[in-house]
Amino acid sequence: MTDWKKYLLPTAHFDSDNQLIEKFVKPCSDDGLTQRAMAVCLYYKIRDDIFYNPFDIRFDFKSVTSSSVVEKEHGHCVDKAGLMVSCCRLLGIPARIGLAKVRNHMGTARLEQVLKTDVLVPHGYTEVYLNEKWLKCTPAFNKSLCEKLGVKPLEWDGKSDSIFQQYDREGGGFMEYIEDYGTFEDIPQNLIFWLMKKEYPHLIDDEGNLSAAALKID
Repeated sequence: MTDWKKYLLPTAHFDSDNQLIEKFVKPCSDDGLTQRAMAVCLYYKIRDDIFYNPFDIRFDFKSVTSSSVVEKEHGHCVDKAGLMVSCCRLLGIPARIGLAKVRNHMGTARLEQVLKTDVLVPHGYTEVYLNEKWLKCTPAFNKSLCEKLGVKPLEWDGKSDSIFQQYDREGGGFMEYIEDYGTFEDIPQNLIFWLMKKEYPHLIDDEGNLSAAALKID
């Protein structure tokens, strides 16, 4: 099996064979569309139809699937990047998830109060294999949210990388990539737990679980 072919298969998290995923991708699956056109269509559908919710904080991704994200119609960046992976795979387009550490210069006060920092980890993006090239895209921030934050929504043409809004409309910094952890065939559960435990130790209780008390806003 060549390297890219494994990125067509469903996994425990990227359940591209689920009927909810099949229904979700239907508007982007016309036989007359090229793979690039289908991928771009999926990007905008996921970006704007699935609402970005950074407060759905968890350490255990075992029960999280792409079909569950479609069902609840919201998710954080890892959820939405994973949904892009699943949808692309269903349409025969190789895709994989990437993780990074970013600094959000315009993060909401509420989120920073929970995390006690403006560093977000892991931040999820998607890599899609088009025309014999891996391209990065980030369908996380829906258009309505970007307008509220005064940031131009992130566009993607399926020809080049598109991973972050570097500046807001006034020229101020919006998001800074600090570290890239690479790409993965499936959700790297253990890596995510390790990263979040390292970055946000106050969110973990004595049993090593997400602390409900730590998520409360004063």
